Amino acid sequence: MMAGKAIDTGSYAIWTIPGKKEWTIIINKDAKNWGTVYSEADDLFRFTVEAESMKPSMETFTMQFANIKPESCELHLLWGTTAVSIPITTSIKEKIRAQVDKALSADKITAGTYQAAANFYYEWDKDYNKALANAAKATEASPKAFYLFLLKARIEKDMGDKVSAKADAEKCIALATEAKNDDYVRQGKELIAKL
Repeated sequence: MMAGKAIDTGSYAIWTIPGKKEWTIIINKDAKNWGTVYSEADDLFRFTVEAESMKPSMETFTMQFANIKPESCELHLLWGTTAVSIPITTSIKEKIRAQVDKALSADKITAGTYQAAANFYYEWDKDYNKALANAAKATEASPKAFYLFLLKARIEKDMGDKVSAKADAEKCIALATEAKNDDYVRQGKELIAKL
C-alpha cells in the first residue's frame, strides 16, 4: 500500500507535481520512461501529500526511506526547503506466522528455528509467553550461543521478570567474554543496567 492505495509488486516510475502546500504524487506503470514520452494513460494512481518546510535546505532532489518498521516505512522526497512524506505499508505478519508454524512442526527443529520463532513472537506478535518458550528451547539446543541468552533476557525483562533477565544477561556476558565478543558483553551489561 502506498498512501493507502494498493500497489502490486513490480517496477514503477514516481512522478511529482510540486506545489507550495501539497505535491501530487503519480505512480506510473512505465518504469523505463525517462520523462520524454510520459503518458497519463500509464498512471496506476495519483494522490496528494502535504508539503512541509524543512531546514537545512536540500540542494539536490533527494529520495530516502525513513521510519522503517517491519510492515511500514515512509518515502521522503526532499528538495530545497520542502519535504513530503509518502507512507508505505505492507502486511506480511500472517505469512511469516505460517512459516514459523510450519518450521516448528518439522521433524527436526534447530536452535536457529527456535530463535526465529522467539524473535517473531517477541518483536512482531508481542506474545511474550510463546517468545520465551522458544527462546528457552533455543538456549537448550545451543547452550554456548550467548546471543540466544541475550534474546531470552530481553523477553524476560519485558515480561517483568527481572531476576531471570539478570541471570540470562549474566550468562550472555560470560559466554560472550569467553567467545571474545565485546559487543554482546556490552549489550548484556546495558540490559542489566536497565533492570
